[in-house]
Amino acid sequence: MNPRHAALAALAAASATMLPTLGSAAAEAPVAPDPAVAATMARIRDAAMGSDWSWQRLEELTDRIGPRLSGSPQQAAAIAQVAAAMRALGAEVQLQPARVTHWVRGDEHAELTDYPGRPQGVTQALHLTALGGSSATATGGLNARVIVVHDFDELQARSSEVRGNIVLFEARFEQRLADNGEASTAYLQAGQYRFIGPSTAAALGAAAALVRSVGGADYRLPHTGATVWKDKQAPIPAAALAAEDADLITRLAAQGPVSMKLLLSARTLPDVDSANVIADWPGSERPDEYVVISGHLDSWDLATGATDDGVGVMAAAGVIQVLQQLNVHARRTIRFIGWTNEENGGGGHKAYFDSVKQHIGTQIAAIESDEGAGRSLGVAASVTPGSLATLQPVLAALGPIGASALERRDGALGADIEPLQGAGVPGFSPLLDTRHYFDYHHTAADTLDKVDPQNLKSQVATMAVLAYYLAQLPEPLARVAAP
Repeated sequence: MNPRHAALAALAAASATMLPTLGSAAAEAPVAPDPAVAATMARIRDAAMGSDWSWQRLEELTDRIGPRLSGSPQQAAAIAQVAAAMRALGAEVQLQPARVTHWVRGDEHAELTDYPGRPQGVTQALHLTALGGSSATATGGLNARVIVVHDFDELQARSSEVRGNIVLFEARFEQRLADNGEASTAYLQAGQYRFIGPSTAAALGAAAALVRSVGGADYRLPHTGATVWKDKQAPIPAAALAAEDADLITRLAAQGPVSMKLLLSARTLPDVDSANVIADWPGSERPDEYVVISGHLDSWDLATGATDDGVGVMAAAGVIQVLQQLNVHARRTIRFIGWTNEENGGGGHKAYFDSVKQHIGTQIAAIESDEGAGRSLGVAASVTPGSLATLQPVLAALGPIGASALERRDGALGADIEPLQGAGVPGFSPLLDTRHYFDYHHTAADTLDKVDPQNLKSQVATMAVLAYYLAQLPEPLARVAAP
């Protein structure tokens, strides 16, 4: 997950567009599928639920390659691995060149050096991690007072205190929202302080910026992620504090001045060459029209990226394996894309959109899985209201695995397919149980043990049935007006 939802400069507007609106598909006249199509979807569903192929590829990706930050040897190895797996299935594979961000974390350390009631000679180490795009402190570190603010209004009200000091944004992730199916809303609300908080503090003269980690289930785990700088703005050191340490500083600051020493050695190096993995399963009648299924291959560097987005990209790859196993070709080509550089730059989706924007009509639909390892509950769709009834056969096919919900949403359903959606392409994602996705999101705990193989299979089944159905439709779904 990025800055996962684009338009960060207008984050409030983006939050509004991402709020789900439930599609009342039942109120529309349902579309009766061709019996042969319905039978094929059932076969695809059952084959996906019976296949361990995606799990085996995920295990290879996480255990043998590990973290896959853009520009790293591990990301290059992941691209080669997935391309080879797709070729072994008989798909038509190409590596699409893309220029990507190359940011290196370096060392990171922080400690409280002064605070009310501090015993002489005592300091307290803090748990934190640099944000993608952070700059480095001076070699010996930065010693400064910490100014705790809870929102942007408070930052502005205390702007006279900011210059030369460290700003801490103490904005909590609302787990109650996540527990009730609104994890993305909780992420956007707290995440805005990570996305644009450091740049806002820098504009007021802050020497560095810290954010309370964006996520639940604290466990003193700092959550990394990208932050975004304004045009021509010099980055400042920026990091995420473990929630418990943000609480500690907030309690101490309520009693008097708090100072800390911060040492970061992060660097942004020149952009480097990378590639999207594109693998086509050719259509039988309209091979030059494409239904995209996708996930991103890169990950943050703290862990092995199992849930973000190893699950998503290997579930999408598994669609091709299921179709190959059954020797099924839809009318249109089903195109797998393993995106590069989703987390901290978007170089992969920019390269792909540039390659298709002049003939955007060939892009029939775009599906992305990038919301963790939860079980699929159905389909999220950014489509016209009139298209909801057309999708009913997909829900009927997925009903036996409990993935029969259809939720219509306005706005992007994935950072990488957002440019396609902005050009009118109907967008989709598996509708996942995300209650605990942000427990481990962007942390050192995002490892293979967090993935239930059955949940992974449910994602493969959802995307495979949906992709086949969309690729088999006699006429494509209506284009969607860009927000």
